[in-house]
Amino acid sequence: MLVEGAIFDADGPRAAYVRLDRGRVVETGALGTDSTHGRVPKVRGIVVPPPLNAHTHLGDAVSTREPPGSTVDELVAAPGSYKYRVLAGASPTAKVRAIRSALRRLAREGVAGVVDFREEGLAGIAPLRRAASDVPIEVVALGRPLVRPIDRGELARLLRAADGIGLSSAREESRETRREVARACAALGRTYALHASEAVRELPETYLDPRPDLLVHLARATPDDLRAVRDARVPVAVCPRANALFGRQPDLRTMERLGMRVLLGSDNAMLQSPSVWRELEFAYASSRLRGNPVSAEFLARAALVTPWAWLGRPGEARIVEGGRARPLILRLPPDDPSYQIVTRTTEHVIVRSPARARGRDR
Repeated sequence: MLVEGAIFDADGPRAAYVRLDRGRVVETGALGTDSTHGRVPKVRGIVVPPPLNAHTHLGDAVSTREPPGSTVDELVAAPGSYKYRVLAGASPTAKVRAIRSALRRLAREGVAGVVDFREEGLAGIAPLRRAASDVPIEVVALGRPLVRPIDRGELARLLRAADGIGLSSAREESRETRREVARACAALGRTYALHASEAVRELPETYLDPRPDLLVHLARATPDDLRAVRDARVPVAVCPRANALFGRQPDLRTMERLGMRVLLGSDNAMLQSPSVWRELEFAYASSRLRGNPVSAEFLARAALVTPWAWLGRPGEARIVEGGRARPLILRLPPDDPSYQIVTRTTEHVIVRSPARARGRDR
C-alpha cells in the first residue's frame, strides 16, 4: 500500500509518501518521488505511529451505571469510595470481562499500549493480565500494595507480577511509604508512578520526593509547580476529560510553554471511554474554552510520540524505512496533519494493513 499525503512522527508533521508492506514501512520520501510507478494501490492520508494511553484504571469498567455526583475523594479514593465498593462487589470473571472489553476498544482504535493503574494488590494484577492475554495491545501494569506500613514481602510479590507501582497521591501516602516503594521499583528497574495535585494543590517537594518516573494529573498545579516538575525532568500524564467532570483542567498551555514532557491518558473507565482520540479532541477544544489554547502539534505528540520516549523506545515513534514503528494510516486530509489528527480521528478513518489487523509481531 502507498499512502500519499503526510507523516506525523517524532520529527514532526511533513508532506510525504509512505509505502508499507505487511504493516512495515519499506519506503518514504517527498511526494511524487516513489518507486512504484503506479503498481501499488494508493490512498490519501496521514501516517502516524500508534498512540498509547498513558493513564487508565480499566478495572473501573466493571461499573456500567452513571456514578453518583460527588467529589473525587467520595468517588474514587480508597477505601470506602464508590469505586472501591463496586470493585469489592464484582466477581473476578466480571472484572476480566470488563477489562477485556475496554482493551478491545483500545485495540480497535489503533492504540498500541496502555499504562494501567490496578488497585486491589496482587489480586488486582491477575484479571488485567488475563484480560490482556488475547488482545493485541501492550499493557504496562502498575499495581498498588494493600498493606500499610509497607509489607516488603507483599511488595516483592507484587513487583514480580506487575511492571511497577502506581500510588494514589502524596497526601494519601506517607513519605516513608513512597520512599520504600520507589527504592524497590528502582532496584528492579520497575516504574514508580504517582497521582499529584488532582483534587487539591499539593506541594512539589512532596510528590517529587522521591522522584517518580511518572506523575498523573497536576490539574491543581500552579505555573511554579509545573516549572519544578519540568526542572526535575519528570513526565506527566494528563487526563482532561476526567478532570473536567470535577470542574478542573491541567494547564496545558503552560506545560507546552515550559517544554514539559506530557503524555495523554483517559483515567477511570467508569467515567468515560478509554479513547485517546476523544481525549485529544476534548483537550484541544477545552483549552480554547478556557482561553488558554494549546497547539494541536503539542497534543498529537502527547499521544503519539512522547509515550514511546517514556517507554525507552523512541524509535517506535519514527516513520522511517526499516524502522520499528507499526504505523496507522488515517484517511484524513493531509494539508494540516496536526490539526486533523487531534480534531478528526475516529476508528472509522483508521486503515490497517492485514498484518497489523491480525496483531502479528506483537
